[in-house]
Amino acid sequence: MLSLAEELAWTCYNFYQSTPTKLAGENYFFSSWRGHECGTYREWGWDIFQAFEKNSRIETGYVGLKDVNTGVKDDKMQSFFLAETLKYLYLLFSPSSVISLDEWVFNTEAHPLRIVTRHDDEHVGQSKNIQTGLKRGRKEGLFGDH
Repeated sequence: MLSLAEELAWTCYNFYQSTPTKLAGENYFFSSWRGHECGTYREWGWDIFQAFEKNSRIETGYVGLKDVNTGVKDDKMQSFFLAETLKYLYLLFSPSSVISLDEWVFNTEAHPLRIVTRHDDEHVGQSKNIQTGLKRGRKEGLFGDH
């Protein structure tokens, strides 16, 4: 699975590198492959960030491109750019002490989710029952007593 994930990340990075603006489009069709050589994920992230600065940055923020090949800008900044794209870039360049990837994972919207094992989940559930009067049952789900 890790090998597949690494190849998927490499493919995503190359979407950025394959256009004149160095920014990825929203849709791709696979017809031929042009490989690129690059180093670490931080180098990939830096390349992508520089492309945003060069092609998407305006005085009041960042806008999307109507066409990543021509660089023609649109007139709006999508909320996901701040909420997801910049958050992932921030995390990429942050020291590992900012958030432990042994304790947290991120969903596709870049929201952190705590990793809870079955054993941890049972302990958390028991604590919730005591503290809030909530019951947890496999069939019943989570519900209040009141």
